[in-house]
Amino acid sequence: MKDGFIKVAAGIPQIKTADIENNVAAAKELICRAEAAGVQLLVLPELCITGYTCGDLFFNDALVKGAKQALFELAEFTEEKQVAAVVGLPMVYGNKLYNCAAVLQGGEIKGIVPKTFIPDHSEFNEKRYFETGRSVPPGAFFSDETVCCVEFGNDLLFTHQDYRFAVEICEDLFAPIPLNQRLALGGAQIIVNLAACTQIIGKADYCKSLITNASERLHCGYILASGGGNESVTDTVFAGHAVIAENGQILAENPPFGKHDIIISEIDVGLLSAERRKNTSFVPVTELREIPISQTEAVTELTRTVAKNPFIPNNKSIDSLAEEILQIQSHALAKRLEHTRSKTAVIGISGGLDSTLALLVAVRAMRLLSRPLTDILAVTMPCFGTTSRTRSNSELLCQELGVSFREINIAAAVKQHFEDIGQSQADFDVTYENSQARERTQVLMDLANKENGIVIGTGDLSELALGWATYNGDHMSMYSVNSGVPKTLIRHIVAYEAANAPERLGKVLCDILDTPVSPELLPADSKGEIAQKTEDLVGPYELHDFFLYHILRYNAAPQKIFRMAVIAFPEYSKQTVLKWLTVFIRRFFTQQFKRSCLPDGPKVCEISLSPRSGLLMPSDASAALWLKELEKIEI
Repeated sequence: MKDGFIKVAAGIPQIKTADIENNVAAAKELICRAEAAGVQLLVLPELCITGYTCGDLFFNDALVKGAKQALFELAEFTEEKQVAAVVGLPMVYGNKLYNCAAVLQGGEIKGIVPKTFIPDHSEFNEKRYFETGRSVPPGAFFSDETVCCVEFGNDLLFTHQDYRFAVEICEDLFAPIPLNQRLALGGAQIIVNLAACTQIIGKADYCKSLITNASERLHCGYILASGGGNESVTDTVFAGHAVIAENGQILAENPPFGKHDIIISEIDVGLLSAERRKNTSFVPVTELREIPISQTEAVTELTRTVAKNPFIPNNKSIDSLAEEILQIQSHALAKRLEHTRSKTAVIGISGGLDSTLALLVAVRAMRLLSRPLTDILAVTMPCFGTTSRTRSNSELLCQELGVSFREINIAAAVKQHFEDIGQSQADFDVTYENSQARERTQVLMDLANKENGIVIGTGDLSELALGWATYNGDHMSMYSVNSGVPKTLIRHIVAYEAANAPERLGKVLCDILDTPVSPELLPADSKGEIAQKTEDLVGPYELHDFFLYHILRYNAAPQKIFRMAVIAFPEYSKQTVLKWLTVFIRRFFTQQFKRSCLPDGPKVCEISLSPRSGLLMPSDASAALWLKELEKIEI
C-alpha cells in the first residue's frame, strides 16, 4: 500500500447455470487478471460457482458436493498469488444448506461467511433452500477431510496490516437494519457484497443509492459484484451490475447489461480512517473474529480519477451548488442584519470577484428582509493601483443592482499617513500596500458607524488559508459572508448569477469574471492595466484549493497530496506542483494568527477555518514536519 490506497476489483464471470467446471474456469480467469493488475481484493458474485438460478438443484448432492470440490480447487489455485478472492457457493454446515461467501488467499480458505438475511418475497424464494447465518453458533468452524477448522459465520473480519474487510451477501445490504452497520463498527474499512440482483426498472439506481449512502454514513469502501446475464431467464433477468464506492462516491461501475468483465479501482483506506477518527458518532465495537490475510506490501498504482475541484460534489450541478451557497450566505447575512438592527450594509466594492459576490449576497439578503436595496452602501476607494476597468465595473455594477454608491479617493489620506510614519511613496514595499488596505477598512468602519450599519467582509476561504489578507485591513469586518467559500467556487457562483441576470448586469459580471485577480495595491503598468496579479505571487488558486481541501477534509499528508495533485493537474509539471504545495504549507502555518481572530461568517462547505467551530490550531504551530516530508519527494 502507498498513501493509504488499496487496489480492489469486482468481477462478473461468464457463468453457466449448474455448470461448475465452466464457472471455475471463469473464476480462475478473473483471478489471474486481477493478480496481473496488482489487485489486492477481488469480489465475485453470489453463488458464482454454481449459478444463482439453480432452483431445486440446490437440493441435489451432486451440485453441492461439486461446489465444495470447486472451492478447494480455487483455493489451491490462489497458492502462488497475492490477491484475496471472495467467491460465492452453497455449503452444508450442520445438515443445513447455506448461501456462502468464501475468502481465498495464498492457497487457503481464510474463512466462510453465510448469508444473514434470506429473502422469501417477490421473485426470491431462497428460504426454500438456505438457512440464515443467524442460526450459526458463535465461534463456529467448518471442517472437512480436505480442510481443517476454517472459521465459519457472519462475524468474520479479514485483516491485513494495511486494511480490513468484511463480507455480506446481497439481501444483507437491503435489510431494514443492514449487516454493514455491524461490520463497519466491528472494524471493516471495506465491505464486500456478493449479489445476484434481478434487473427490474429502477433496481440499479436503488442499489447504487444504498451503497453510496452506506459508504458515506459508515465511512467505508464498498465493492458490489452481481450475477450476470448468463443466469437463467425463466422468470427473471440478471444484468451483471458491479460497483466500487468510497465514502459516498462511485469510483468505478460496470453498468447493468455491461460486459462480463472486471472493474478495478483504488479505495483510500487512509481517507476512511481519517473520517472515522473525526466522527465522534462512530463508536467501534469488537465482536468480530479477526482472520489475518498475508500479502506482501506493494506500491499501489493509481487508476482512479482525482477531481480537480473537490469542493464541487460529483452529484451536484454547478448551478444547483451555486444557488445553494447563495441561499446559505444570504440567509445568514439577513439574520445578522436583522439581529443587529443595522440600517445599512456597508461594502467595499473593488470590481473584483470577492466584493462582487458579497454585494450579490447583500442584495439577496435585503430582498429576504423586504428592505430597499438602497440600504446597501457600496463604497469604491480608488488609490495608487486602481485601474479604470475595475473602477468602471464597480460603478456599473452598483448602478445595475440599484444600491447606494459612493466613491472616496483615499490617495490623499494614504499620502498623509506615509508622511506621518516616514514612508517613501517610491518604496513599493509591504507598508506601501498595507497602508492602503487599512485605510480602506478605516473608511468602511467609520461609515458603518455613521450610517448605523455593519461592514460586510469580502475575503474568501482561499485567501484565509494562505493568509492573503492585510491584518486589521481587509482581514477585518463585522460579518464575513465569503469566509466559507473557496476562490474556485466564487468564480462559478458569479458566473451563475451572470447567466441569470438582465443583459446589462450580466455583461458587467462577465467582465469582472475576465478581470485578473489582484489586490490592486501597486501602480498599474504603462498601459494602465493591472500589474499586480495575485496568482503570479502566491500560485494558482485551483492548486491551493485542492491542497486546502485534502489537508483539512481528510488530513492527508503532503506526499499524498502531491501525488494526487500531479494526477489531477497534468497541465502542471511536478516541479510546479511541489513549488506551490511548499508555498501553501509554509503560508498555511505561518498565517494562522490571522485566522485566530476572524469575524463571524457562515460555514458553507465541509471545511471551515473559523477559530470557533472550524480549525482549532495554535497560531505558533510549526510546519517543519510537513516541509521535511516535502523535501523527501523525488521528481
